[in-house]
Amino acid sequence: MSFILRALSNGMDGVFVGGCLLGECHYLTEGNYLALSMVHICKKLLKRIGMNPERVRIEWISASEGIRFAEAMNAFSKKLQELGPLGRGEGIDPKELKVKLQAIQDLLPYIRLVERERLRVRFKTEEEYNKFFNSDEVERLIKELIMDKLEISQIMSLLREKPHSTGEISEILGADPSEVSVYLNSSARQGLIEFDESQMRFFPV
Repeated sequence: MSFILRALSNGMDGVFVGGCLLGECHYLTEGNYLALSMVHICKKLLKRIGMNPERVRIEWISASEGIRFAEAMNAFSKKLQELGPLGRGEGIDPKELKVKLQAIQDLLPYIRLVERERLRVRFKTEEEYNKFFNSDEVERLIKELIMDKLEISQIMSLLREKPHSTGEISEILGADPSEVSVYLNSSARQGLIEFDESQMRFFPV
């Protein structure tokens, strides 16, 4: 996932992930199965921060399928043209986009842990993976284990640049002030941030 986020952070409008057909890799590896799981999680995170998840695509193509590869790349390129430039197509300010992507990157070690401990599965088909990652149970797990931490990570990413008020954070992130206040209070209780009454702004400890 770090490669996907790095590409998007560097201004790419989308990322294409290609791999061997499931169950047909010549090497003894679970890499394409793991990649499929991580792309599912990545798409959910991108959707959470307001980005179109279709900016990331994964396809299984063998080395002998040159025509199919070209068709897949042309279709993806056309889709990205429809979506427009990264961020601008979603109506996200460049500064806001940078903060949101950095927040996911900062959370990657924890996301990997959650994937390995709670979300790692081994199915035979892509359809089974799609069904699993779109199930209510997985949606609940990701919301409970990752999404709240992602909101806090976005806030911390902002505060590392400079102190901000609740209103400023809400405006930059496009978030509800009451929700931001809840996350700020939670972060303060954890000793991650403090409030400067003279400036009326929060700053990281």
